[in-house]
Amino acid sequence: MAKVSRDNAAQVSTHGPVVDRHEDIDGYTVDFVTFTEDVDGTALFRGLPGDACSCPHWGYVLKGRLTYRFPDDGGREEVFEEGDAFYLPRGHVPFAAAGSEVVQFSPTAELRVVEEAMRANMPER
Repeated sequence: MAKVSRDNAAQVSTHGPVVDRHEDIDGYTVDFVTFTEDVDGTALFRGLPGDACSCPHWGYVLKGRLTYRFPDDGGREEVFEEGDAFYLPRGHVPFAAAGSEVVQFSPTAELRVVEEAMRANMPER
């Protein structure tokens, strides 16, 4: 059985206020994400369908508060706080409060498409 923890994830990426520790396991990516500042993900998803994240995620909020807006669903918002498990379908935009931490599970191939768009849209720091 494969496993990964925040402390032994093979890949560590820092993108401005976001620290992402992740590992790919059998077609899925396990991400441990920490937000050091408030983050509005709106600009990062430009060019993806609906200008929103096109990858589904399952996860758990370890700390803090995350809000997800669903532009194609009338701008509906869902809020997840410490201790909440969640499922996010395609078509969401994240907003994270500083100090938030989440672990999420995503189909690797779909996540790579989103990551490429985010890198292309990321402002220089």
